[in-house]
Amino acid sequence: MRKTTLGLLLSTTMVLSALSGCGSKSTPEVAGTGKVLNIAAWNEEFKSRLIDHYPGYEEVDGTTGKIGDITVKWHITPNQENAYQNRLDEILLAQDKAAQDEKLDLFLVEADYAVKYTDTPFTVPLTDLGITADDMKDQYKYTQDVVTDSKGVIKGTSWQGCPGVMIYNRKVAEEVFGTQEPEEVQNYFSDWSKFNESAAKLKDKGYHTVASMADTFRIYQNNAKLPWVDDDMKIQVDDNLIKWVEDSKNMVDSGYCDTFDQWTDDWTKGFYPEGNVFAYFGPAWLIDFSMAKDVEGSIAHDGGWGAIEGPQGFYWGGTWICAAAGTDNADLVADIMKKMTCDPEIMKDIVLKDNDFVNNKPVMEKLANDDSYKNEVLGGQNPLKMFCAGADKIDMANLTAYDQGLLQDFQSAMGDYIKGNYKTIDEAMEQFYTLATTRYPDLKK
Repeated sequence: MRKTTLGLLLSTTMVLSALSGCGSKSTPEVAGTGKVLNIAAWNEEFKSRLIDHYPGYEEVDGTTGKIGDITVKWHITPNQENAYQNRLDEILLAQDKAAQDEKLDLFLVEADYAVKYTDTPFTVPLTDLGITADDMKDQYKYTQDVVTDSKGVIKGTSWQGCPGVMIYNRKVAEEVFGTQEPEEVQNYFSDWSKFNESAAKLKDKGYHTVASMADTFRIYQNNAKLPWVDDDMKIQVDDNLIKWVEDSKNMVDSGYCDTFDQWTDDWTKGFYPEGNVFAYFGPAWLIDFSMAKDVEGSIAHDGGWGAIEGPQGFYWGGTWICAAAGTDNADLVADIMKKMTCDPEIMKDIVLKDNDFVNNKPVMEKLANDDSYKNEVLGGQNPLKMFCAGADKIDMANLTAYDQGLLQDFQSAMGDYIKGNYKTIDEAMEQFYTLATTRYPDLKK
């Protein structure tokens, strides 16, 4: 399915049709003579990793840095309303005509849309940069699968892995279940039946189990058996996604959670005690990058969270680094990609300083068994054995070029049903198909 979808990828939008039109041209040669390194991203995460861990990086101001004699320019466009991808498309389509020091050198992608870029001539094969299979031998396989094109060529790399856990409020666990210890709390949430039983107990004490129905979506989606699109370009809705709708409707109607969109102010209220939210689901980056650990009064700041496996394993997100074809800083691009994603000492330093889960299996397994490693946000817990076990199980076989848009449209339509705006799932499904085929005219019901 992956290869078939990738082969049809470039017909999905007008922009990608334009990219496809450039596909017959030879890929621009990579070179290493530029004086400005241009990097496109949607947030500050990778920037912070370079500042803190790449040898010789000097921060000049909020959008500028220096590496030796080369100026680093950051082009940050938020993800909202697809703004980052839209801007990235514009930049890539203008790459051939851009002046030397205005050419894009590096850009970042997420799993949900990585294949949109990796199966075009606008990304450079890692082998062309001198990065070998031996260099990447310690990476988790799924991280390479995400950025492998339809010809089996790896077109990007990542410093992180993103297996997920259930992140729970220790104080609330003690109040409601009489314990805050991860091994014991897990017993109350080891499957969805126990999850719902425990949700009732939490409600009786005045707590939502999760902030929103959206919190559980990735878990159900990751455990679906079907890809979003089949070989005939027909949209497929897996039974497990319908189960998410049914279970979420029950949770909302029962008062176990709310219907907030993720990343809204209402959703993040649970990062603080007064938000009365018991748990969130997420990977390492959510814990230390997103849960207000540097804000006094937050649960994270006070080390008040704990981590358990929860009812099912899942993954969420991740950031991949791609080299833009036409870069005039190929040597530096290659060095950044290699050091930040393959160097075990740098990757270990990222774990120790940032509590990120890095894309190096030996490093992570060693730290998972290191009693001295503690995550202060999690009350001194070492959650890495859970993360390592989850990373080994991640399977990207169902990845398609349409994932990001379809999962957004599905949650939008089904969210209206869960909120009571549609009487039946069937009505919401019709709305989903309308949204999906409008977004992707080449798909069908």
